[in-house]
Amino acid sequence: MKRTKRGLTAAALCALVTLSGCQSQSASQATPVPETTAAQQETATAVSAAGTSDLFSDRDLAGTYDESQAVQIQLNGDSAACDSAAVTIQNGQITIGAEGVYLISGTLTDGQIIVNAGDTDKVQLVLAGADITSSTSAAIYALEADKVFVTLAEGTENTLTNGGEYIAIDDNNIDAVIFAKTDLTLNGSGSLTINAQAGHGVVSKDDLVITGGSYTITAASHGLSGKDSIAIAAGTFTITSGKDGIHAENSDDLTLGTLYIADGSFSIHAQGDGVSAQGALQIDGGTFDLTTGEGSASVTFTTDDTFDRGGGWTEQTQTTTEEDTTSQKGIKGESTFTINGGTFTVDTVDDCLHAGGDMLLADGTFTLNSGDDAVHCDAALTIQSGTFTIPYCYEGIEGLSITIEDGIFDIVSSDDGLNAAGGADSSGFGGFGGRPQDTFASDSDSFIIINGGTFTVTSSGDCIDSNGDLTINGGTLTLTFNGAGDTALDCDGTYTNNGGDLTTNDGSESNPGQMGGGMGGGMGGQRPDRQQSGTQQAPAGT
Repeated sequence: MKRTKRGLTAAALCALVTLSGCQSQSASQATPVPETTAAQQETATAVSAAGTSDLFSDRDLAGTYDESQAVQIQLNGDSAACDSAAVTIQNGQITIGAEGVYLISGTLTDGQIIVNAGDTDKVQLVLAGADITSSTSAAIYALEADKVFVTLAEGTENTLTNGGEYIAIDDNNIDAVIFAKTDLTLNGSGSLTINAQAGHGVVSKDDLVITGGSYTITAASHGLSGKDSIAIAAGTFTITSGKDGIHAENSDDLTLGTLYIADGSFSIHAQGDGVSAQGALQIDGGTFDLTTGEGSASVTFTTDDTFDRGGGWTEQTQTTTEEDTTSQKGIKGESTFTINGGTFTVDTVDDCLHAGGDMLLADGTFTLNSGDDAVHCDAALTIQSGTFTIPYCYEGIEGLSITIEDGIFDIVSSDDGLNAAGGADSSGFGGFGGRPQDTFASDSDSFIIINGGTFTVTSSGDCIDSNGDLTINGGTLTLTFNGAGDTALDCDGTYTNNGGDLTTNDGSESNPGQMGGGMGGGMGGQRPDRQQSGTQQAPAGT
């Protein structure tokens, strides 16, 4: 049962984003077409409804309990009191050995709750004014059960703390304030403060599900971490983390490590990525305020490269440091990446939105400040709608191919506003398992298709740059370039305007790329130095 359920959850997440991925043509197979079909336009609406019932059980969503049936555990300083035979108490260690509902209140100054039940048992821990500190381990450790629920009782404030180190108590590498070898659900309507002076805030080595509650998490490493998957239906989250704010990764199975967010409020300041998933990532809604590192203001763009009209860009020597391998992106998905809606305010050292596979942005409101690309996709990027305000970035929107159906775009970029690029792009910092970031398939066709939308682009590079064809079927575009050796429009393939209302400050709409552009992204795969304040200097790339 347990194995089947986990497989279903992972499969449901993959199915959600696989369906979304149908919107983005693989760049290696794509043939530019003038318009999007009605079926394509409807699919994004269907994505949210497909399969979400498999992600959250009724009990996950309810967040309730029957107090009359609950076992009472009263915490008393360095010990606790309970009259149930299913609970053993020894030296501040409280072990729960059977299925049931356990109502926990009071203060435990140095101890922990351990769940060690049968492998088909479901155990619900209700925190009702509980304050638990473990100086050397997890405050809550779910060792064995089918599933463990941590429910925050209505109107209560709860606190879980680790004292700054983890000393082994068994063969497991316990490294979080809440550490679960089981499936783990956090729900209810109360509040929980998690202080992880060492390690992570919450870790599930299976599926992590959150359906409600208010969470304030301060963690030396990741804030929330799920190995097989993370699924969030709702909740309020304030996360300060030394690594990723929310992190899904399974190094043993690359099809897992999936992330799904239906709704919620997220305020995250991470020294790694704000939100990251090794597997498929999908966000249907919510409010996101994400900052990584010291934000985009810590990165300045210099233009030490010089343009030689006879020979193109002169390559400059780049210097990187060990810190450059740290990924500090806003939302990162290494597989398919889908956003169906939400409000996003993102300020990052690296890319704001980053996809290692196809990316679909169906709708949403985005304010993006980036020390690199505001939106970056290693494969096919499709934007169906949304409002994009990008006041600071190296490049605004970048993908192997870009298809835009509609939307409002206000972009100010140091280099290209929109860039469809082939070949290698070494921008960005490290990925999962040290995998290189921003690597395009060099044998695939790049193209840009704009079917509609309103664009105001001011760029020191090309406003729109395609290493392949550029097709404009509609929309209103006002393009201003401020750089030397660049143009408002630049394409290496065929340029076609079938009805777009296009205004440039250099006349390149009639002769794209002939004012010094058309150089395969303008710089032959090298971008100007990006200086990060402090000891860090950002790496080179396109």
